[in-house]
Amino acid sequence: MRRILVTGANKGIGLATTVAILERGADTTVLLGSRSLERGRGAVASILEDHPEWSSRLMVQELDVSSDQSVANAAAEVKTRFQDEAAPLYGIVNNAGIVLGAGGLRSVFEVNVLGIQRVCDAFIPLLDPAHGRIVNITSASGPNFVSDCSPERQAFFTDKNIEWSGLQAFMEECLQAENGDLSTMGLATGQEYGLSKACANSYTMVLAREHPNLLINACTPGWIETDMTRPMAGSSGKSPAELGMSPPSQGTRSALFLLFDEPGGNGRYYGSDAIRSPLDRYRAPGSPPYSGG
Repeated sequence: MRRILVTGANKGIGLATTVAILERGADTTVLLGSRSLERGRGAVASILEDHPEWSSRLMVQELDVSSDQSVANAAAEVKTRFQDEAAPLYGIVNNAGIVLGAGGLRSVFEVNVLGIQRVCDAFIPLLDPAHGRIVNITSASGPNFVSDCSPERQAFFTDKNIEWSGLQAFMEECLQAENGDLSTMGLATGQEYGLSKACANSYTMVLAREHPNLLINACTPGWIETDMTRPMAGSSGKSPAELGMSPPSQGTRSALFLLFDEPGGNGRYYGSDAIRSPLDRYRAPGSPPYSGG
């Protein structure tokens, strides 16, 4: 049985990914991570309405990726629940994310980057050490952000040898930027979300290098209609479909590929079409795969 933890799974892409995993085969189980236990239970109930046969393969896990205590508690609960197994998890899908919280850039980093780091620190000890996989759901906003940065910053974001300490120091420097003006650091301004996703892609390289026996990659789900993107349609006066947004069910292709197929690499970033893509520029779905180092 391949058990997979999906964070931020009570709605949107996380919920769609949960369903897609369960549809994949009877040998999969999902721990549906949700910041709110009530909303998580509601999501499980909605899935089981259509698929009651999945009841033994779907369970809710209370998990707030922005909280050290919540993540630690969740890992302890999973360890206790499957105490007869040294490595109860096959995979982790770090899906939870926000566009911009009440705390500005700090809150975005807390969820989109440090949230991944918290979950990985707590749950990697529970992963199958030989076959375990981690998929970090990032965004094309990351490469798009990097493409607008100075050459020095582009080199920073594409450095395969980047260390977590260096990435932490960089994020703190961003938070301390005078008046929030990131342009003084050679960074694109007004793109907190893209900055956080670029950092998450860099952290994926750190993780893959630190855990070479695990398969760890990042991907974008594509331009998907969710609670985060729907306001963009409202402000434009157009429908999500008119803006080219796809439903969440179409945003799971890359995540499933990285969970169950053979990407042939580690610490990489993949487009919504499950094709390897660069970290410093946008690659459109259907374009030739990135073949750089």
